[in-house]
Amino acid sequence: MTDAQETAAGLRTTTGGGPPDDEVSSDGLPIPLLEPREGIPPVVADAAALAEVVAAFAAGTGPVAVDAERASGYRYGQRAYLVQLRREGAGSALIDPVGCPDLSSLGEALSGTEWILHAATQDLPCLREIGMAPTSLFDTELAGRLAGFPRVGLGAMVEGVLGYVLEKGHSAVDWSTRPLPEPWLRYAALDVELLVDLRDALEKELDRQGKLEWARQEFDAICAAPPAPPRKDPWRRTSGMHKVRRRRQMAVVRELWESRDRIAQRRDVSPGKVLGDAAIVEAALSMPLNVQALSALPGYGQRMGRRQLDQWMAAVDRAKALPEAELPLPGATPAGPPPPRSWADKDPEAAARLAAARTAVSALAEGLNLPQENLITPDTVRRLCWEPPLRLEADAVAEALAGYGARPWQIEQVTDALVTALAATAPVAAPAPAPED
Repeated sequence: MTDAQETAAGLRTTTGGGPPDDEVSSDGLPIPLLEPREGIPPVVADAAALAEVVAAFAAGTGPVAVDAERASGYRYGQRAYLVQLRREGAGSALIDPVGCPDLSSLGEALSGTEWILHAATQDLPCLREIGMAPTSLFDTELAGRLAGFPRVGLGAMVEGVLGYVLEKGHSAVDWSTRPLPEPWLRYAALDVELLVDLRDALEKELDRQGKLEWARQEFDAICAAPPAPPRKDPWRRTSGMHKVRRRRQMAVVRELWESRDRIAQRRDVSPGKVLGDAAIVEAALSMPLNVQALSALPGYGQRMGRRQLDQWMAAVDRAKALPEAELPLPGATPAGPPPPRSWADKDPEAAARLAAARTAVSALAEGLNLPQENLITPDTVRRLCWEPPLRLEADAVAEALAGYGARPWQIEQVTDALVTALAATAPVAAPAPAPED
């Protein structure tokens, strides 16, 4: 049994958290969690029922467990199709954001309350869209990473820390389905059933390891982070885009991608269900002369009707007809250093700094029992090594790290090791010539 499991076992004994004691296995094997403690709550889908939930959760105590289900791969965008909550004194709730698209009243009722989420950055964007944003949070996935757990999915964490098995068979279903089947609702309710227990066990484990303040800084950073801006030229992220070299071919990708996006948005379906990325790239590379040639390409087969083929061919023809000045340019060089694979040719000294810094960070992360990317982001290390401070001293390196967004705990942990690594690879100044007689 791990230290975290012992912490969790003590928590269940002292607080009564988790399922009833008579469900605990005598042989120590994980116990399947099959039903929510109070049964499957009714789905809240109208204003009156929502008002009751808001009142109940406002009167509840302690942190609130929050989860959201999307229809990724089925619908356009990443909107929430079900929101699950659980709080002491309020029980669990399942809210339908289709019937209740504005949950700002619930968000206001929970203002100042700690939210518990698993992989918070995945759910926060869709929750913000419906008026819910935490003022403080506890991310059980991130806590698991900082505590050194090798597997940090919700099911793995609940099993490894609390000793119970969550049924995960419905994680990738189409949550826009209405009405939602009862097995899906049971699965959704169970996702928040033990989040409070998991949070409490992980808090104790982080405190035992001396990492609780690190976690708090990370959670605060997630809360304070602004929404991500819209991507510039999202068509450039088409899978397989690296094969497309010529500007005219890039124009074909852009026209097909934008046509697909308009159709997907209008039909509210995932763009991949309209036309696959591989088909877009095939058309760009082949530059078909007509519909017959297009229909022979992978992705434009027999099941595609003539009307669909015509609309894709029209997009290809628009790209072909563009004047040279309107063709897309090669992708702009991203801000920051170039890809590390090119450093040895472009700046051998920077490549040496990066190798030394990576070795130092890897050793530190291993000693602290957490992933390297959580100790300090690889991008931060690259930026520091590409343009190091003029003074390779602790205060200068710490200031540079802070400028790249590193948290205070990260700066405290890595600064000395990075100073040593950078200094070890600094070029040795040539000795001054001796004065002439």
